[in-house]
Amino acid sequence: MPEASAPEMKKTLGVTGLTSNAMALIAPGAFLWLTFYIQATEGAGAASTAPAMWLGILVSMLLCLSTAVCYAELAKLYPGTGSSYYFAEQAFLSRDKGFKYARISKFIVGWSSHLYYWIYPGVMVATMGIFCGYIIGTLYPSFMSASNPGPVFMGLIAIFFSFACAYVAYRGVNASTNLNLGINIIQITGLVIFSVMALHYRAVHPEGSAGLQFDATTGASYTYQFKTDATGATVRDANQVPQPLLNSGGQPVPFVTSYVDRDATGNFLAHPSKGSVVGVHHISWVFIQATVAILILVGFESVTSMGGEAKNATRDIPIAVIASLLIQGSCYLFEYFAANYYLNSGYTLQNANGSAAPIGDMMVVVGDQLFGIGHGRTFMLVEAFTVFLAIFGTTLACINTAARVTYAMGKDDEAAEHFGLLHSENLTPHKAVWTLATISAVVGCLGVALVFGGAAAPTDAVIAALPHGILSSFGYFSNAKMASMPNSLLAVTLTSNFGTFILYGFSCMLCMVAYHKHPKFSFIRHFAIPLFGILANLACMIFYLVGYAMGYGAKLEPRIALAVAAIWGIYGGIYFMSSSKKKGKAVILTEHPGMGNQGA
Repeated sequence: MPEASAPEMKKTLGVTGLTSNAMALIAPGAFLWLTFYIQATEGAGAASTAPAMWLGILVSMLLCLSTAVCYAELAKLYPGTGSSYYFAEQAFLSRDKGFKYARISKFIVGWSSHLYYWIYPGVMVATMGIFCGYIIGTLYPSFMSASNPGPVFMGLIAIFFSFACAYVAYRGVNASTNLNLGINIIQITGLVIFSVMALHYRAVHPEGSAGLQFDATTGASYTYQFKTDATGATVRDANQVPQPLLNSGGQPVPFVTSYVDRDATGNFLAHPSKGSVVGVHHISWVFIQATVAILILVGFESVTSMGGEAKNATRDIPIAVIASLLIQGSCYLFEYFAANYYLNSGYTLQNANGSAAPIGDMMVVVGDQLFGIGHGRTFMLVEAFTVFLAIFGTTLACINTAARVTYAMGKDDEAAEHFGLLHSENLTPHKAVWTLATISAVVGCLGVALVFGGAAAPTDAVIAALPHGILSSFGYFSNAKMASMPNSLLAVTLTSNFGTFILYGFSCMLCMVAYHKHPKFSFIRHFAIPLFGILANLACMIFYLVGYAMGYGAKLEPRIALAVAAIWGIYGGIYFMSSSKKKGKAVILTEHPGMGNQGA
């Protein structure tokens, strides 16, 4: 165990700093930019669940809101540095008979939370790799495809970015908090501007009107219909610019906007109305989308791991938990509505399926419409800078939160002892930070390795047209082979999300335990809402098995997520029992160790 004289964390964070750190983890810029792609590829052809994308986000937000209430209520009783891990111990210690389960319950919660906290940062560094690949491909199309960047290039970016963020986290939370505050303001402003422009595009382009058509090869939009050859392929000049279809007078045929929902083969294209965007379509699709959408909303609980750095933890942390979720969740609902409502024949959901960054493509089109042809790319690059900041802030918040949960377990002697040490000068859990950086780099590389596998597999013609080189095309196989492989980014995302559902379900249960027979017990806040949270989290976990077995969504990816979760759980059980025996610790307590903050 660390010595009693070991340095302690400084209490420097107020409600604004706490809220900023949580909001950075839910960054709407980072996730709107790339999670839209993951959600768009959930299921193939007529079985695509993407039409229910917006409602899936709303369901996830309700699930998160119920969990956020539980975290806020727990933080009022038990302000500390371990989040759910700390709550689990204190909730059971507050019980006259249930105290005996305090140690095993906190280990289960702490261990399962690492399935989320240790993989989530890896998802974000993979996201940065894809993002950088898209930007480099846009600026240098002869070197890299923007729509299908090279896995090796993306992996190298993931490694570098992982350790760069870890260095900032290692330097201390004050720097992180100031960065997060500025990043939150910039990213929200940038994405709201795009959303308004997307809605404006739809408003001024009714059915049958002249519009713009996006071309993925050149990364630009055009006012004319494309000429095709006998095979249906677009005819291009030497610079790969699509050639116009000419009318009888030799003039380019204007591109006509349409909002037809499906093509002849049943593929979803666009939403014909506002009601379609927010509609159910199929209840199973909603739950499938929710299992992915949870990724864009998690993070509100991160501030409960910063109790050791909060000036007034009991008052400010509950406010920050709820405020961060409501602010960012509202932004997401607005932005996702705008992006989905924008879809049209010039940029359909099928175009989004084949792009590394659908939102970036949309920005090019709406920018061309508002600022003039050719200026949309500039607008996209400006917005991309805000997205870069958002991804950076999110990853930084991920590492800060995960490292502090690991630190709490190390300090409590439930994980390796060195995880419980703080740096003598920076006062940060440096051992946990650098360990997490390594894990994130590995997960990030795995995430980008087959990011275009499964339903997102590019056609053989697209693969053949990729710029050749180890950084640009290595890792791309035939369409048939890639289609048979899992989408690695979706697989790691679902693995992280499964850990999230476990953690959130346990946290809702802990709220019920902590307030059972407590003087401040409220039926709504301490029973009804936690019960709803438990059932909602359980329902999403069940859909990992039931939904996909019924033919909804992807097939291989949820199985991989379940396998990883099972292996992690089995290893945790073995580690806990062997560690307990080695250290002479009782699995089930026989004597009460003392309660501190406790319920009645």
